[in-house]
This record gives sequence, C-alpha cells and structure tokens, in this order.
Amino acid sequence: MSILLIHTGGTIGMEQTEHGFAPRIGIVEDAVADLTASGQAEGPVEVLRLDPLIDSAQATPDDWRRVARSIHQAAEVHDAFVVTHGTDTLAYTAAALCLSLAGLRKPVIVTGAMLPLTVAGSDGLDNLTAALSAARTAPPGVWVQFGGQLLHGARVRKSHSTAFDAFEAAPSDVPPLLPSRQSALNDVRAHKVGILSVAPGCCAELFAHAAAACDGLVLRCYGSGTAPDTPAMRRALQAAHDRGVPVLAVSQCPEGGMRLGTYAAGKVLQDTGVVDGRDMSPEMAFAKMQFALSLSGDFDSRRDFLGSNQCGEMLGTPD
Repeated sequence: MSILLIHTGGTIGMEQTEHGFAPRIGIVEDAVADLTASGQAEGPVEVLRLDPLIDSAQATPDDWRRVARSIHQAAEVHDAFVVTHGTDTLAYTAAALCLSLAGLRKPVIVTGAMLPLTVAGSDGLDNLTAALSAARTAPPGVWVQFGGQLLHGARVRKSHSTAFDAFEAAPSDVPPLLPSRQSALNDVRAHKVGILSVAPGCCAELFAHAAAACDGLVLRCYGSGTAPDTPAMRRALQAAHDRGVPVLAVSQCPEGGMRLGTYAAGKVLQDTGVVDGRDMSPEMAFAKMQFALSLSGDFDSRRDFLGSNQCGEMLGTPD
C-alpha cells in the first residue's frame, strides 16, 4: 500500500530559533524515514514537501488549493494520503479538503503536533505514527488523527491551545467526503469573508461596514440562534442581503448547534435572509463560505449551497 505524505509545515516540523519555533526542512522527512526503517510505517511512504513550509497561522485558501490539488493529481498513484499541518488552522484545511475532493475514494489523514519533533516529550511522533496507521485502515474521507483520536474532518475544531488532545469533533453518521460519481477537484478562490460575533451592545457600525465591504459573512450568534434585534442590526443585515452578500449564522456555543426560529429574538436573522448553519463549526462555516462564493451561480444558489449538508458538516443526510 502506497502512502503520499504531504508536508505543509506547522509545529510538527519546527525547531527552536532566536525568534521562536520556525519550520525547518528535513525534520518530518527524517522522522518518516526512521519510522519506515524501523518497520513502524509499513509499505512505501513518499514525502511531498510543499514549499515554502509555513506556520499555519499564515495559511490562506490558496494553501487549501495546493494541498487539494496535490492529492487529486496523485490519486491514481497512491492508495492513501497523510497531510502534516500546523494546528492553528488545521480544522479549516480539513474542512476545505472535504469540500474540494469530490468523489474521494481514499482516506486522507490530517495530523500535526502541539510540540515539535525536535523537542523532548513531543507528541509529534505518536501523531505521525498513528496517522500513517490510520491511512491504511480508515474508510474513504478526510479525517483528523490527533491525540489518539480519529476525528471527522468536516466537524473538527481545535478546542484547547496547549493540550495534546487539542481537537474534538461532533459525531456524525455521514462520512467526511463530498459524494460524487466521479472524482473531481472543486476549485476555491479567496474572497473577502468576514467573521462577526454578536455581543451585548456590540458595535453596529462594524456590522454595517462589513455588510458594505465583504463578499460574504459568517455571523456567530448566541445559543440556538439569537442576535440583538435593533434597527442598526436590521439595516446592516438587510444591506448585506440587498447587495447579494450571503450571511451564514452559526452558534457561539461549541456544542448543540442552533436552529433559527426557536426564539423570537432570532427573527431579525430570518427576516433578512440569514442562512441557518445549524451545528456547523465556525471553521467549516468560513471554508464553506469561500467555496460558496467560488460557485458560478447566483445569490440564491449560493445560499442553497450554504444551507445544504454537503459532507456531513451538519446533522442530517447530505442534500
């Protein structure tokens, strides 16, 4: 069984410098070679380094594209894929890969580390070993292997800034892949997407500016889907709707999701055409908005895409 490991950078392949941890070529490559030589990584593992290696805090949708393209182009040559990635934006990339790789018929395992392989006590070797093992046994789809857990790539989020089990994902019966009869690569282009959180007495001018300046908005609401129903908020959301700017609402609560219409305080969202993101994670919501804006369709088709379950990112059956 042939595995392609795509190394993008991140903590797992960093070393200490005078300015802090920074990526260095050869760290992950040497670890894979040692695992292969010792027999802990069965079969051939080819390493593809995506230069320049980056701290994932610098990642953009263009980086999602180059990872997805690398997997798509090698799909006929390799049986499975492992992606080593920085933890700060790992969940965003996993979400984007779910939406990029239509008709995926092989496992893609995304992993990383909280401490570099070059540091004593690092979790990097355990995660790397587990990811290579999962690549041989996991069903088709995009998964995150981290801290001893195999997690749904469309529902994963980083929940802790320092713990080795830093990621969690809500359960789903729907696999983390975009159904399609044929394998295809869905392109994504970078758009101006704003993420706004409501708060008591929040600055309405910020929402108005975002409605006028952004291509799409992700709105982080209270609880099960409420927001301040003020004239200023209504004007901002209506202005976004009138400009053809889709607005996708998700909950600020990490569990439970939301359902617009549960409370009257959410009526402002329904009245202005905000899309109900249900229990979608903020990371997936941002990635999904970028894909929606990359569609060639009109405003309504983009809203339909955002509100439909594509790859198990929401509860329910994919639409």
